[in-house]
Amino acid sequence: MLECSNRSFPESGTLFQGISSMKFCSQCGAPVSVRVPAGDNRPRHVCDACDTIHYQNPKIVAGCIPEWGNRILLCRRAIEPRYGLWTLPAGFMENHESAVTAAAREALEEANAVVENLSLYGVYSLLHVSQVYLMFRGQLREGQASPGEESLEVCFYAEHEIPWEDIAFTVVRETLEQYFAERRAGAFHLHVGDIIREVDQFRIHRYA
Repeated sequence: MLECSNRSFPESGTLFQGISSMKFCSQCGAPVSVRVPAGDNRPRHVCDACDTIHYQNPKIVAGCIPEWGNRILLCRRAIEPRYGLWTLPAGFMENHESAVTAAAREALEEANAVVENLSLYGVYSLLHVSQVYLMFRGQLREGQASPGEESLEVCFYAEHEIPWEDIAFTVVRETLEQYFAERRAGAFHLHVGDIIREVDQFRIHRYA
């Protein structure tokens, strides 16, 4: 069942928060300033000389749950942020790459794992970092995996073995909790939600 809430926007004085720093125009090299262009309603980096508008848009992250029997594959991070904690293989999409290809590539890069038959499982918007996560389910070919350059180790976990206290990211925890609950129930569904950072915690708003 679709759950929706009223949309809310920050006051105009706070719209400038979250805009990355940019000093010079990539088109002509002149200084840029942050202002609301004509016909727009949000502050943008605008060139003071050639009027080029430099849009900043959310980054897309693709990842997957590699399944092998009743276990799933997790990677222990060898890089910051969240060094040493456990995560699902995931990373930023490349240009000219499909979401499915990106999710499979990340599994190969982080865990030397070939994941097949990928199907979309979760779509999560991380508002505080302007990222959208596309999480897939997929089958691991031959149960083979080993640490890639960005992983300290990889491990196959059953639900009761998951190191919940050492999961790196809220979006990974949410994905795993939904996954195991639905596997117990015997049916999987697509999940859509927002992960919202509050003062000292994250709040998850689920649409589906």
